[in-house]
Amino acid sequence: MPETTLPVSGTAVAATAARPRPGVVLATLLTCQLMIVLDITVMNVALPRIQADLGFTAASLSWVMSSYTLVFGGLLLLGGRAGDLFGRKRMFVGGVLLFTVASFAGGLAGSAEWLIVARIAQGLGAAAAGPSTLALLTTTITEPRARLRALALFSGMSSAGFAVGLILGGLLTEWLSWRAVLFINVPFGLVVAALAARFVVEPPRQRARLDLPGAVTGTVGVAALVYGFIRAAESGWTDTLTVVSLIAGVVLIGVFLTVEARTAEPLLPLRLFADRNRAAAYANFFFGPMAGMSMFFFMTQYLQDVLGMNALGTGFAFLPMALLVFALSRAIPRLLPRFGPKPVAIAGTLSMIAGMAWLTQLGTGTTYLTGLLGPTLLMGLGMGLAFSPLNVIIMSSVPARDAGAAGGVLQTMQQTGSTLGLAILVTIFGAATRTATGSPHEVLVTGMTAAFTGSVVIGCLAFVVALTFRRKADGTA
Repeated sequence: MPETTLPVSGTAVAATAARPRPGVVLATLLTCQLMIVLDITVMNVALPRIQADLGFTAASLSWVMSSYTLVFGGLLLLGGRAGDLFGRKRMFVGGVLLFTVASFAGGLAGSAEWLIVARIAQGLGAAAAGPSTLALLTTTITEPRARLRALALFSGMSSAGFAVGLILGGLLTEWLSWRAVLFINVPFGLVVAALAARFVVEPPRQRARLDLPGAVTGTVGVAALVYGFIRAAESGWTDTLTVVSLIAGVVLIGVFLTVEARTAEPLLPLRLFADRNRAAAYANFFFGPMAGMSMFFFMTQYLQDVLGMNALGTGFAFLPMALLVFALSRAIPRLLPRFGPKPVAIAGTLSMIAGMAWLTQLGTGTTYLTGLLGPTLLMGLGMGLAFSPLNVIIMSSVPARDAGAAGGVLQTMQQTGSTLGLAILVTIFGAATRTATGSPHEVLVTGMTAAFTGSVVIGCLAFVVALTFRRKADGTA
């Protein structure tokens, strides 16, 4: 069925053309994105206290993180296309409200099961709001220079949010309680929903049918892959359920791509990958987080278990990285038009590789100043340069009708990449510690340095992809 645009009233057209208070809209969307990204890492430093309060076992504790990741990553594609078809503003506000209510419920959790259900509901809300956040940004801010700045800020918020989550989690856990890590979302979520309802203009919807075969195969396929990766980290790559999940995910993704190539109104328009720069940007949104997640996961353990830092100190150890990523997000609008995506992405991936290679030299006697601050700064520089241009490359030339789908694919690649990377690196860590000798700290550091070596290899894949970018004067895709 051919696409036709729903009639739009003269008032709506005027409102859209006027773009009322774009600064307020941008702040609202950036706050939402920060909340969604924070929830991936903010609970890391609170896990020991959650385990003590709610009676999680050592094996089940990982599901505090994984339940959110699984639902969020598995439903992003569907959330993106649903926003295109049913209204991005509606999906955004509804997703934020669900995320907010689920956060409040999670903060009240009296049992392990209660908290896991709340985390699943948070993932549902994030999957609904996330893709529409990026789509609304690109359709609200249409002036090229302003949109370039907004997309760079969005990317900086996304990248630095991982580090900010650890800082905020440390502050709240030490000063208040692990429950505050969830309650903090409530006032921000309510403000974001209210401001969005008041100031965000609903773009014209496309009259189309939802691609149900694509929705089922794509969503279940991605969910199966994400679950398989999480299961591999817990039970190993030879575990029967791990193997079945990964095979089922690969098969379903294959079916999904076949369906998308043949349907007139796909959930994932394959034309998004027709441009070489955009396709390369999607690939590096997969490989970059795959390599970078080791920095947060293993360095957090090193700071707490080897150096003996508390949750607050662990969080602030990542502050230089967060500040550097934020600073670079402000510089990208000047760097990208001047140099183009290729030199910027190459410099960023090389800096990330250097930071992770430095971390392979960790020892039990390494201090923060001598062996961790330098890698942290290199990773902040690398993430700011390697990731910040990718949002711009992907979203700057996407047709308005595909903006939600493009945002959903972007976040799906990021989420799946980080989950797969963590599973691979935890497996490397486990294999190294099983054959290591020495004190418990020495065994732990041996596993970590082996995992960082794996991160360097993955980072090299991101570097190879960066070499494929075309260099354009305007830095766009």
